[in-house]
Amino acid sequence: MKQLKYFVLPLVALFSVGVTTSCNDDDKYFDEDNQSAPMSIKQVYLEDYKSSVPDRPVDFARVGQMLRLEGSGFFGVKKVYINGYDTYFNRAYVSDKSMIVSINKDTPVSDCEPEVRNTIRLVKDGTEYTYEFLIRNGFSIIKTISNTLPQPGETVTVYGENLHETSKVLLPGGVAVTEGIESDKDGEWFTFKMPAGVSEGGALISESPNGTTQSPAYFNERRGLLLDFDTDGQQGAWSWKEDGSMISNKVEDGDLVSDPAGTGRGYCVQIVPDRLLAGDGVQSGKPRVTECHSVGDGNKDWEDWSRMVSFIPAETPVNEIAFQFDIYCPDSWSTTGYFQIQLINNYNFAGIGSDDDKNKSGLVKEWVPWLSTGRGGSVVPFKAEKWTTVTIPLSDFNKYANLISDPESAMPTFEMVIADRNAATYPNFGIGFVNTDFTYTDAEGKEVEFKSSAFTGPKIYLDNWRIVPNKAFEPTDYEEPEDEE
Repeated sequence: MKQLKYFVLPLVALFSVGVTTSCNDDDKYFDEDNQSAPMSIKQVYLEDYKSSVPDRPVDFARVGQMLRLEGSGFFGVKKVYINGYDTYFNRAYVSDKSMIVSINKDTPVSDCEPEVRNTIRLVKDGTEYTYEFLIRNGFSIIKTISNTLPQPGETVTVYGENLHETSKVLLPGGVAVTEGIESDKDGEWFTFKMPAGVSEGGALISESPNGTTQSPAYFNERRGLLLDFDTDGQQGAWSWKEDGSMISNKVEDGDLVSDPAGTGRGYCVQIVPDRLLAGDGVQSGKPRVTECHSVGDGNKDWEDWSRMVSFIPAETPVNEIAFQFDIYCPDSWSTTGYFQIQLINNYNFAGIGSDDDKNKSGLVKEWVPWLSTGRGGSVVPFKAEKWTTVTIPLSDFNKYANLISDPESAMPTFEMVIADRNAATYPNFGIGFVNTDFTYTDAEGKEVEFKSSAFTGPKIYLDNWRIVPNKAFEPTDYEEPEDEE
């Protein structure tokens, strides 16, 4: 059933009719009768002129929001305390039965005194009134997860905003974690240990006093696995030799190693194997140091990503899909060497500034972990002392990034990605290590020419290459009603 859409005066208009009042003997606001008149709050309304319900009755509110209090006896209020915080209000918007007040963004929530938490206190000279009302921080938001494919027992860190006092984590398949959760006092992260028995993939959901929020549907998601170097995925390798760039798919060749972090995840790839690090290491200025591929045209069925449309529909925009992999790099890495990631085997692993990179229709993405934004910004040494998930949206790959930046082009979709790969002669997905010179943009916007040096380490391990859903969750407290036609 449709709900009637109703309107109130826009708040801007409401404010424009306010009258400034002064504190003097003739001001009725300060009459003894008004200063001793009892007060009550019958209902609190959220004032949001952008909403189709701009004056909505609510039973909680968030810092920064504007409220209308409805009740009696407000005329004469001198002070308003929300969670104990002395909150400014304009007397011009106070009547006997209604007053408007905004929750200051500095209002304490999780760190306020327990006895005043979730209260609105109105004070006059001769009386005061306290109303219990739930106050929350801003929306809880999950931005990143340290490891989206953890082993049981591994500690997972979830980063975001307003994650204060997280009390419950719901994992795909309905597995709940309520014990051992640690939260940052500033709400920027929480941690939990991955339990056993989580077999499904999807969103990670967290609950806190600020509400419920969730990650994209990529936690524990294995259905899009390309390579895990054990049982899932198929690795291609050809023309392997001890001093060559090809990563072998045979354990005895030493390119694949047992989990060096000791978490029991099986084999992974050392992307620059010991055989190339020996002696003087990898020379400076070298493209195609190593390359590691999925099986390619050796198995067209496996390489046809149509197999993934059951959980990533074909019409999904590319900015809602990502390539993820896990990286372990226990020692600091900076100043030379980086990755080239490509959706098909049609490029030379020549790196930034090469024809691979300049091809606007190319299915290529370079990632420099030790530059603060992955390719620009300032040098920040990279280290991953635990297995850490890297998420690269498909919209970052050259072709799709260029289409998105063109206002006359339609948003590319997963259907296009599937078609691009199926049309390729060699549809191998691949990651290569590159050690070339390149130019990047620093934090001040200046072009900086970077000279590579010999790469002798650190040892860098990759695992669990996968395609995952990556649509961000948009938190909301209320569903908008249908408009009346």
